[in-house]
Amino acid sequence: MPPRTTPTQRQRRLGAEIKKMRTDAGLTAEYVAGLLGIDRGKVSNIESGVRNISPERLRTLATHCECVDERYLAALLEFTEPPQPRWWDEYRGRLSPGMLDIAELEWHATRIQTIQTVHVPGLLQTEDYARSVFSTALPALSRLEIELRVAHRMDRQRVLTRDHPVGYIGYVHEAALRMLFGGREATRDQLKTLIEASERDGVVVRVVPVERGSFPGAGHALLYTEGAVPQLDTAQLDSAHGPEFMHADRQLDKYRAHLSWMDRECLSPDASREFIHSIMRDL
Repeated sequence: MPPRTTPTQRQRRLGAEIKKMRTDAGLTAEYVAGLLGIDRGKVSNIESGVRNISPERLRTLATHCECVDERYLAALLEFTEPPQPRWWDEYRGRLSPGMLDIAELEWHATRIQTIQTVHVPGLLQTEDYARSVFSTALPALSRLEIELRVAHRMDRQRVLTRDHPVGYIGYVHEAALRMLFGGREATRDQLKTLIEASERDGVVVRVVPVERGSFPGAGHALLYTEGAVPQLDTAQLDSAHGPEFMHADRQLDKYRAHLSWMDRECLSPDASREFIHSIMRDL
């Protein structure tokens, strides 16, 4: 199989897990090359996600690395399956790879949790609300670019409505609920949509009231996706240069602690719905 020019985040993650497995076992890249019957450069390419690894070679490597976690190995083997055409492929070459990586990350998650402090969560946004958010980007986007981003955001929401939807928990700060993206009418419609979404099976929305004061991670939004096993969880933060994906053990522990704080301190789902209703009445 020829090398890829731009591996996806999922492909890079497989490579990172393979490298971690090798280094934790104290094996050199040269040893692994001989073990798998490939040259040293291909080992490097596999670990960077540029080349795929066959299921047979992955099992051989796992055996020699004494990886005895069968659930973890089974999850990694799923990563080696040839990619199937997905809806986000329609946007390839038209939107940034990072935006497509987010869609792929959400699609393969077993559960999604988000923390939003300025915007309503993207997976629960209306078209008008999303359009207003993208219209404020600097440098300014063209109308076509804005509409592409809106369409992509709406398509991302399929993960919550497909035959086997992903479980979702959205923690939203009161400030985000009061931001008038698109004006009062658009905001009112967005809050109504948010309440309706929170009443669906598998979707939970919980509010952080302003009066709660400070909270961990107040300076950024968080997307946290759970994998088939905890080792394959991923935390994603936005930056001025695109999404940042993190999966080191300490990073995951940090953001799990953030989410645990939210679970303890946010309003309950029922109280959150009533809180959102009260904001709607003030608009």
